[in-house]
Order: sequence, then structure tokens, then C-alpha cells
Amino acid sequence: MQYIFDLHKTMLDNDLILVYEGEFTQEITKSILAMAERNMDSSGEESTVKRKVFNVMVECLQNIVKHADDVTNNHSAVFMVGKQPDKYIIISGNPIVNDNIEMLQGKIEQINGLDKDGLKELYKSIIKNTEISDKGGAGLGFVDMARKSGNKLDFNFVDIGDGNSFFCLKASIGRL
Repeated sequence: MQYIFDLHKTMLDNDLILVYEGEFTQEITKSILAMAERNMDSSGEESTVKRKVFNVMVECLQNIVKHADDVTNNHSAVFMVGKQPDKYIIISGNPIVNDNIEMLQGKIEQINGLDKDGLKELYKSIIKNTEISDKGGAGLGFVDMARKSGNKLDFNFVDIGDGNSFFCLKASIGRL
């Protein structure tokens, strides 16, 4: 039973207010969003901050759901929300096929290299050119996360074998 206390302590040490690990469906996604919204409402969070956090959460969760079918081995996804005095941190992790790493890394690095105006222009360009992928996305999610958060996206890939990696993504949204 020590692991329960250890998990609790880890969550406290890392300012985590919500953690979910497992299968991600539309219903589970709705529940996670509802829990986070209630948490922010009960803490009296400012509506502009809530909107930004909610938007980034939606994009992260949609990304997990979109790519859930890609990997056939038994790796589930994880989603976490942390609340610090000056910011919210949204972290997601999900398995992806290694063949997608280069494209994904290139997209995020391109986004991280842009300022506010550059992000706005890229967003408009993607919408105008309707570059929709076979997964139903156009890469707007990452652009939107960067725009809403006002910060660079932090990411990493951890090799999990069988031609797959675990894609970790972190976005920070200021509270002040």
C-alpha cells in the first residue's frame, strides 16, 4: 500500500491536480474535461485562463484519441494537469509509430520557431490551404496550443520498442 502514498506524494511534489492513464475515448475525454472545469471553477480561476487551459486540454486529448489506433502494442496514454502559483501545465503522453517522429518533430520545431504573428499567419495558411491529413487533422492543434498558451511547446520521444515511441508533450499556460 506504500505505492498509494508514494503516488500521492509525487502528485503533490509535481503540483498535479489531475492524472489519467489508460484508454482514451470520446466519453472519457468529456469526463476529464468536466473534472478539470469543475476544479478550475471551484478554485475561482479567471475565465480567460480557464478558456486557454480548456482549449489546450481539448487539443491534447484530441491528439491522443486521433493516434490511439496507430500503435498495436499494449501502451496506453497518459494525461496530466498541474497547477502552480503562476501557471497551469498540461502534459500528455501517447505511443506513436516511429515513422511519424520526423514529421511531428519538424512541425513542432517550426511552430516553436515562430512568434505570435508568425503563429497567426501559419494558422491562417493551414486553414486557407486545407492541408488535412488522413487522420483528419491539419496540424492546427499544435499551432492552436502554442497560440493559446503563449509559450513554446516542450516535447520528447522515448523509444518503447517494436518500431514505436512514447510522445511526450507539455504546454504551459500563465495564470497571471
